[in-house]
Amino acid sequence: MSTADGNQLGRRTLLRATAVIPAAGTVGVASGATPSHAATSKAGGHRYDPDSPRFSLAVLPDTQYLFDADSSDPEPLRATFRYLVSQRADANIAFMAHLGDVTEHGSRDEITLAATTFGTIHGKVPYSVLAGNHDINSGTDDQRGDSAYLDAFGPRRFSAMPTFGGSSPDGYNSYHVLPGGGHQWLVLALDWRVSAAGLRWAQKVLDDHPTLPAILTTHDLVWADDEGSAQLSDNGRRLWDNLIRGNDQIFLALGGHYWPPGRTVLTNDAGNDVHVHITNYQDRYYGGAGMIRLYAFDLVRNMIDIETFSPWFLNRDPEKRTPLEAETVELTGPVDRFSLDVDFERRFSGFAPVKPRKPRPASAVMPRGTLAYWRFDASGAASRAGADGPVGTDTVVRDLSGHGNDLRVTRLHDSGPEILTWSGDHHRDQPTHASLRFDGGKSPDRGATLTTYATAPLNSEKFTGGYTIETFIKLPDPFEGDHAWMGILSWEGRNGDAGKTTGWSPAEPTCSLNVTPERFLQFVVYPHVQNADPTSWSHALPVGRWSHIAVVNDGHHTVIYVDGSKIARNPSQPSTGIATLGKPFVIGATQFDERFNQSFYGWIGDTRIVKRPLRPQDFMTSMA
Repeated sequence: MSTADGNQLGRRTLLRATAVIPAAGTVGVASGATPSHAATSKAGGHRYDPDSPRFSLAVLPDTQYLFDADSSDPEPLRATFRYLVSQRADANIAFMAHLGDVTEHGSRDEITLAATTFGTIHGKVPYSVLAGNHDINSGTDDQRGDSAYLDAFGPRRFSAMPTFGGSSPDGYNSYHVLPGGGHQWLVLALDWRVSAAGLRWAQKVLDDHPTLPAILTTHDLVWADDEGSAQLSDNGRRLWDNLIRGNDQIFLALGGHYWPPGRTVLTNDAGNDVHVHITNYQDRYYGGAGMIRLYAFDLVRNMIDIETFSPWFLNRDPEKRTPLEAETVELTGPVDRFSLDVDFERRFSGFAPVKPRKPRPASAVMPRGTLAYWRFDASGAASRAGADGPVGTDTVVRDLSGHGNDLRVTRLHDSGPEILTWSGDHHRDQPTHASLRFDGGKSPDRGATLTTYATAPLNSEKFTGGYTIETFIKLPDPFEGDHAWMGILSWEGRNGDAGKTTGWSPAEPTCSLNVTPERFLQFVVYPHVQNADPTSWSHALPVGRWSHIAVVNDGHHTVIYVDGSKIARNPSQPSTGIATLGKPFVIGATQFDERFNQSFYGWIGDTRIVKRPLRPQDFMTSMA
């Protein structure tokens, strides 16, 4: 704890909450060893998915006013812990880190009550705790020896946790290795005052885990002004100079102790950003009411989204909240609710460079039911000589599934040779390290297509048992010109000719995957069975970055995935099969009124059609 002014911030309505085991014992455990269990996917019946690209870290700052002699009230913290347990699956909560000052005086009674309260979360969500100046003799460092705090929150308490890696010999510093997003992450929990020996221990932990990105937690790190601009405290400067700045692994450092909350970005010796935050709400109503901060990591969007709220107040009937409760239920100011833009691959490349995935043979990515598979390297097109350049109109792209759905090249509207070119650009998880670059557009109309021959079996396939259509695309940056409703792939043939009467135009193709003017995906299909036009709509696709797209139909409904994530706007309308009319399948454009006038602009990679619904783990991005 330390003082400054509190912030007056807004609020927003959030989720809900809902769940206990006694304290642990004394000192023990030494440094160094990596936890024998690299991941935990289930705890107390509340599932955590360590492979999901989205996971959360919960941060709990100074709770000392809830454990203050005879005025203690642990219920807000119990509510916070019940929330974390009940929401572990939905928010994919990997871990919780307490930032110190668990109690006000560090007395054995306060510490015991706090340790018992932590029983609500113990064994259900892994967590770390570190000593703040109110938990121990504040005039000492981590060599202080025995204490009531160490008896309750020493290494023995954490030794059975699947994330626990070890502690310093004194027991006051610890580390955890937690799984998240298919990777491992290091969390350092350092004492209020780390000794020289403690710093050497922390450095050894980092040296023993040289490829793991690290989050440093401690009690006294930075303080902030009323605008939320943070700067290093004296102790924070010591940690920065002696540990943080020289270890590129540390990309996020979190502290409590002071208020108001704040944040800053510092540059380490490798020239990379280190996000440094202070989180503390003890000055607010009810000592912060067990308020937590959730750091939601999104490895697909390269973002960390941060929100701050009190589950205790959140769980109350909004109509019955007092004004102070309503004011404290969630904080929405710029230092309490914000997002960090972190290119994780680039940021971690100095110590954990990503090894490019090797190309995979066609045989490795053709599951049962594969009806067509095209790739744009020499294995898929004999005329592909290896160098980039124009794709000739005599080019035949072979269907590697062996079903005879070969593609021929056509230039549209008198377009020149540069309208379609070979490219070595590709999605990192694409089986082939090659693609086609389309330069289609409007005003004037121009473009190129790859089209099946008239006798191809794909032209008449109805897919009544379901299907999966996959492709990789990349939109140029900048995305300039008129490319509204450009087609990625489609079947020729008009829905009106199939007897469909529900569409906005009888000239619309019976099935097409398009990009709207806002760069949303649109997948519209006229089913073989129903007189309907169920349509899926995605979010805006990024520019300058590859996206994997999968359209999955189980014979009843269609769901679209972008980079393995299900989009929001999938129709509930029944959809059985595709009303193909014996007309060719097309890559690179959509046809209206017998004219291709919505040609693709960008890159298209491997494209596969499977005659059954696939699970995300069977998509081309995942197959070995």
